Amino acid sequence: MTETGKTVLQASLDVFRSHGMTTIFGNPGSNELPFLAGLGDDFRFILGLHEQVVVGMAEGFSRATGRPVLVNLHAASGSGNGMGALTNAHYGHVPLVVLAGQQVRRTVGQETMLASAEAAALPMPLVKYSHEPLSAADVPRTLSQAAFEATTQPSGPVYVSVPLDDWDQPALDDDELLPQRSVTTARGLGPELEAELIASLNGAKRPVLVVGPQVDAAALTDPKVAEDVTSLAEKLDASVYIAPSPTRCPFPTTHPNFEGVLVPGIKSVRDQLADHDVVLVLGAAVFRYHRWEPSNYLTPGTEVIQITQDPREATRAPFGKAVITDVASAAANLAAGVADRDIRRGEPGSRVMSPAATSAEGMTGAEILEVLNEHVNDSVSYVNETTTLDLDYLERIAIDKPGMYSFPASGGLGFGLPVAVGMSIGAPEKTVVATIGDGSANYGITALYTAAQLHTRTVFIIVNNSGYGALSGFAQRMGVPKVPGLALGGIDFVSLARGYGVPAKQTNNRAEFDAAYREALETSGPVLIDALVVS
Repeated sequence: MTETGKTVLQASLDVFRSHGMTTIFGNPGSNELPFLAGLGDDFRFILGLHEQVVVGMAEGFSRATGRPVLVNLHAASGSGNGMGALTNAHYGHVPLVVLAGQQVRRTVGQETMLASAEAAALPMPLVKYSHEPLSAADVPRTLSQAAFEATTQPSGPVYVSVPLDDWDQPALDDDELLPQRSVTTARGLGPELEAELIASLNGAKRPVLVVGPQVDAAALTDPKVAEDVTSLAEKLDASVYIAPSPTRCPFPTTHPNFEGVLVPGIKSVRDQLADHDVVLVLGAAVFRYHRWEPSNYLTPGTEVIQITQDPREATRAPFGKAVITDVASAAANLAAGVADRDIRRGEPGSRVMSPAATSAEGMTGAEILEVLNEHVNDSVSYVNETTTLDLDYLERIAIDKPGMYSFPASGGLGFGLPVAVGMSIGAPEKTVVATIGDGSANYGITALYTAAQLHTRTVFIIVNNSGYGALSGFAQRMGVPKVPGLALGGIDFVSLARGYGVPAKQTNNRAEFDAAYREALETSGPVLIDALVVS
């Protein structure tokens, strides 16, 4: 059991209580008995003799009270019976949370009696969100998301299927954070909400900003957004991190308040934010973890405020107060409203990059970034698909303009080469420098043909460690170092590039790479550099 000693059912009931969902309309079946048997005395169950009537009564109750309502239906058959009435709730934007019982989790794949084989697909498209949690541990968070999805505009019914044996499983300690959550939708912050957020930031002893891709995207069309976020950090004397798994660079990496990228693991994020009492997440999800690091999300007492334009980011977060609103206007209002602590860590642009690690065996990936940084100018934009360098990249290259950096938002390879070519076509006045791992390059190598045909200003740098370096790192962390298929070799990227019509050369050390990169920056068309690095 967890320290709280609560079961999944008890944690889930706490979530329902926090949303005022203590009146349940239903028609029970065997899959629902463990849930219904554990209801507290503060819950009221209203029986309907047919599921269409159950859903209809729930809709009426919601219309009368203006609140979301919990509906309990029996597996696939009961859900099917209720779907006629669900059409009314769907088109009427009525916030119903339909909770359907599922067979014992381990038997669903066998399609045993009363198993709903594709439960999440069953009610679509009559619900705005439908899910069956992949583990019992995620049931309370899923129900929290469902409640917020139902009430977030445009409101409407949602559907969650829960196996009957999930309810008595131990809840997570962090489920205690779910009833404390809130999600607010606001066209603008408004005086009351703005004052509340400013009070939290002004009252913080050690505030921190975590900024995400929505900030950079907004700054592309309105440069003042970047100025407002920088001013907010300076006035609060707040450290600034970029949210995990960054797809853009939303804050100047040369600014003295910049602390780097949050490492995308639960424990790593917790540790990096541990000394801060108020965390303002601006324009990012909370959080896009990658590495599996079991831990509690936060140190006790940490307040998280999320401002996002993405309703799904707000509803699915496992903790924190979320506000769905325009990030640009929110940043401007907060920057103007917070008190200036009159502490500055240095002049903008004064952050010093730490020296790159070197190796007697050859050039390191960090040295490639150091060379790139020696030749930064306003005409260069960067595309990165070197997953071994994703954390180092933004800490080692001076990126201080909107749109200067792009990284894939998903884990699938093949992003870098075609996106770099597309960016060169879309912004021909720019030089697009694409760093691509040798493993990633094979997924998009044919983009070189288009680059050659259109004579794009693209510098392709193959960071060649003769393998899937990021996977090798994961294998070590997971304790499974002997994994087949991670080593590559014998791929002649120079010949491949030349075959597509792109000039290319291979480099074996830093001096050779520096010379090749200088030459590439002066070339009018595409160039590929196969840069050999140590693993």
